[in-house]
Order: sequence, then structure tokens, then C-alpha cells
Amino acid sequence: MAAGVVSDASAAFLLSLVHDIVLGDLPAGMFKKDCTDLVRRIALFTHLLEEIRDFAVSDHPHASSSSSSSSSWSADLAVALQAAKRLLSAASAHHSVNSSDGAAKRISFQFQCVTWKLEKSLAKIPFDQFQISEEVQEQVALVRAQLRRATERYGSLNSRKVSNAISQLPEKERSDTDHEISAKLDSIPESCTTLGHAADKETKILERVNSSSIPSEVCLSNEVDSKGQENLAAKGAEQTKKPDTLVIPVDFLCPISLELMRDPVIVATGQTYERSYIQRWIDCGNVTCPKTQQKLENLTLTPNYVLRSVINQWCAKHNIEQPSGLANGRLKKSNGSFCDVSGDMAAIQELVSKLSSRCLEERRAAVAEIRSLSKRSTDNRILIADTGAIPVLVNLLTTNDASIQEHAVTSILNLSIFENNKSLIMLAGAVPSIVQVLRAGSMEARENAAATLFSLSLADENKIIIGSSGAIPALVDLLQNGSNRGKKDAATALFNLCIYQGNKGRAVRAGIITALLKMLTDSRNCMVDEALTILSILASNHDAKAAIVKASTIPVLIDLLRTGLPRNKENAAAILLCLCKRDAENLACISRLGAAIPLTELTKSGTERAKRKATSLLEHLRKL
Repeated sequence: MAAGVVSDASAAFLLSLVHDIVLGDLPAGMFKKDCTDLVRRIALFTHLLEEIRDFAVSDHPHASSSSSSSSSWSADLAVALQAAKRLLSAASAHHSVNSSDGAAKRISFQFQCVTWKLEKSLAKIPFDQFQISEEVQEQVALVRAQLRRATERYGSLNSRKVSNAISQLPEKERSDTDHEISAKLDSIPESCTTLGHAADKETKILERVNSSSIPSEVCLSNEVDSKGQENLAAKGAEQTKKPDTLVIPVDFLCPISLELMRDPVIVATGQTYERSYIQRWIDCGNVTCPKTQQKLENLTLTPNYVLRSVINQWCAKHNIEQPSGLANGRLKKSNGSFCDVSGDMAAIQELVSKLSSRCLEERRAAVAEIRSLSKRSTDNRILIADTGAIPVLVNLLTTNDASIQEHAVTSILNLSIFENNKSLIMLAGAVPSIVQVLRAGSMEARENAAATLFSLSLADENKIIIGSSGAIPALVDLLQNGSNRGKKDAATALFNLCIYQGNKGRAVRAGIITALLKMLTDSRNCMVDEALTILSILASNHDAKAAIVKASTIPVLIDLLRTGLPRNKENAAAILLCLCKRDAENLACISRLGAAIPLTELTKSGTERAKRKATSLLEHLRKL
């Protein structure tokens, strides 16, 4: 099918979804306003999708080039719209006026999730490729801002509407930075520097880049009322570009997200969920089974290996695994051509077989060669993973041989650069072994283990799994006691993990505030940027805010307002503003410490963001 036709079909299908949602009946009762607001925002998608459809059916010379990104953004938007449609159905079926019952709690939780998914999917649309008009682009920007505010509002609204709701998201939107080695790296706060280091000494997966936004919170996906759940799942299961897309068996769908499970786990009630979603549910303070509402006797998550195997077989049969571009010994190149890699595959397969050799020297040589190959090219990363090397490398992480362990963890780090390999590494159960290396390996192994956790955590669902694995205390220890490179690796990983609200409390309990304060007061000033960057995302958390104040960090921040570099002053002002909002005691403290003078100076000579933060703080001081 021609590329332009594919985009046309995608846009037409998405338009049909929008029309179904807009023309549907709105429920009365408890969620009437939520549903009305959601439908009104989705209705504004119409003009955008019409322009994309018209562009796709035109004879414009660039129409075909849009197809490469079409499958990605359109699939994401379709999933988000279907989630909205299922949510509206669930809200319609809910008749209780009791805001504390289980169904109301799930539905309220889902409104936050759906608005987040819609905003995120809009951000991925390649406007330039479709030559979207400025008027429609402005309209989309408005819708995104509304969705973003709604997501944040649900974070605080739900605490009044239902118990144990999710805390408020960070105030700024998420952005992604495309890296030259095909890895997508989450951006960091305005005028701050990305934290990280090389995937290997010769292969860097992170470069220092500047950005203008704070990454937003990871959130759950799709969730519906348990009543009628199977019917909703069967009707709405994972359609993307075409209405006749293969329907996923209901038993393969996570009862929380209604998406295909990749890492199914069993909870104490015997129900099975996707690991990241049930962990997210638990992290939000819930102690009941989402499907049955029974209280969980324990929070143990047991892997459901049988179901995972059945799902994998079904995926292979229907060819719905993420394509690596490898088929019948031929690898698809970026220009669309194919090259024969059967010889390379045979050589790599022989190397992988030696990873299990009884001879120590043979294992050592093989894993060193795998490490070398994995850092050279994306093609090698695809081939190595395709030969089944990842589970074998994970097994080598627990070896007593320091050299093998270092090579194995660095190989996994290099392999994780290729996006599709991230899920394979997670499914191989690599995280606990990586954490073990992080705790007890050689310094080089610990450095690369920290970098591996960062690379894996770029996928939102992995932030949840890694955070619950015990990785954060080990990273904080490396942040305090590691080499310079190790500290930077730990800072990078901790920053990315703490984007997820549930991990902020874990970091505080692990002693991260003490470690960050030490970095701020280090006379060498070698990691002030990193410390301020992490503090800036922690300061919105209640426990972290209390710990920051208790550690006597405010005087240090005020001193940085006077003597720091421009970006240090900017972040110090942002953190102080966060600490002082709705807190008269902290506000009085910065007033006593003479913050008004450097803040006034900052309004005149600081960066644009620094001026805004300083001005806001001064207004609060005047009111005090």
C-alpha cells in the first residue's frame, strides 16, 4: 500500500474515533463534568486530523515521506482515543454517588491517565511533514495546554474526590530528544545539563544537551470499571491504523490497562496484571486488587511464566512483535534496502554459544567480544539480541568473575541503546541482577550498571519496575561513595527515576537529600548542576520538601543565588519558590536570611526563567 494511502487510512480511522466520541451520549451524575470536558477537548482534534487526511490523499511530493512516522504517532493517538472512549463507557455505566467506592476510584484515576495519554500522543505528531497550518497548530497547542492542566488538576482534585489519589504531576511538559545513536533521551529542566556518561568508553549513549522543559510524570494507561470489562476489552482491543486489526484475546489483556501483557504477574488474589501497571497501582497507596476489590494479603508480585509463554507464542504466530527489521538472514537498512547478514549471524551465534562454555577463559573471551561488537553499530545490537544473547548475558551478571561481570553488564548497556532491546532486557529479568552488580561489583561494573538502569528507565513503565527493585538505595550509595564518573552515572539514573512520583519517596528514604546537600557544599563545585537538577524535581514532593528544609538546605540555596553561575541561580530560585509556596514558615525563613537582595538582582540580570521565579518569590515575600 502506498505511503500516502496508509496515512489517509490512519487519519480516516482516527477521525471516525473522534466522531464516535463526540457524538456519543454523555453520562449524568458524578462524572458528568469530567466527561463533558474530555469530549470537548477531543472534538478540537477534528481540524488537525482533517488536514492530515487531506495532505495524505494529495499529490504532494512529500506525502509519501510522512508514512514512516505515521504508524507511530497514529497508533499512539488511536490507543489514547480508544482509552478515552472506553473511559466514557465506564463512566456512563457508573451510577453510584459514593465517591469512595472502588469503581469511582478507578474511573477518577483513569481520567488523569487518559488526559496524559492524549497530551503525550499529540506531542508526537510531525506537523512539518504534514504541513499543518499555523491556525491549526495554535489550536493543537491550546488543546495540549488544556490537557496538561487537566492532568495536573486531577492530581490534586482526586485527593478530595477519592482516597489515595495520585499526587500532582510536575508543572512542565515532557519532551524527548532524539539522540544520534537512535536512543530517545528524556530532557531535563530548563538551562540544565543532561546527566550521564558513555555506554562504553568508546560508545556514548548520553551527550550534554540543553532543554526547556521538565519531564512529566509517568502514568497508567487504560482502565475501566470491572463490570462489563470483558465486553469493553473485546470491542476496544488495540486497534491502530485499521478498524479490522487483529483482536487480542481478552485473557492476554491487563485488567488495569486493557493492553497486551508482556510481563504478567500474579497478585495475592490470584489475578494477573502487567507488572508495571499493578506496581503503579500499589505505589499509589492502594492495597486492594483492582479487579476483585479484595484486600491484598501481601504485595508480592509473582511472574506468570506460563501466560507469558502463551502470549509470546501467540505474538509470534500473528507477527505482532515489534519488528527489528531482521528476516530470513536479511536486515532492512534505513533507506529501505536489505543486506545479507547471515554470515554475521552465524559468527554471533557461535559467540553466544560460548557464553555458556564450561571453560572460564572461553566465556571471558566470548563476552568481551560481545561487548566489543555491541558498541560498534545498531546492526550488531539487533543481531546479538536476535540470537538470544540477552538472557545468557543476564545470567553472567551474577558470576563471581569480575571481568566477565563487567563485560556482561556493559554489553547489556550497549544493547539497550536499541529501543526494541529494552523490553527484551526487562523480560529477561535483568533488573535484580543489575542492582546486585550496582551494589557489589567493581567500580567500572557499578558505573555501567547505573548507566544501564538509566537507559532502561527511558521507557516510562520501566521507571516503576526499577524503582521498586531496590535500585534507588544502591544508586544513592554510588552517588555518595562512587568515582566521579560513577557519581554522574548515579545522578543521571536517579534524576530519570525520580520523574515518577512514586520513586521520589523512595529516594528520600534512601538518604538522597543528604547526598545532594554534600554535592552542593563541595568546595570543588564539580556536581552542583546535577544536585540542583535532581532537587528541582524532588521539591514538588511533600516528603522531599520536608527533608530538604530539615537538612538546612535553604541557606545553601540562598548563597547560590548570590554566588552561583547563571543556571545555578536559576535552579536555586526555582527550588526556593517550590519550597515556599503555601508555606509561610519557609517564606519567613528566606526573608530572615536576606534573600530579597539577591532575588531583586536576579530579576534584573538573570535568565528569563530565573527572572520569572525570582519575581514570583518577591511577590510572595511582599505579601508576607
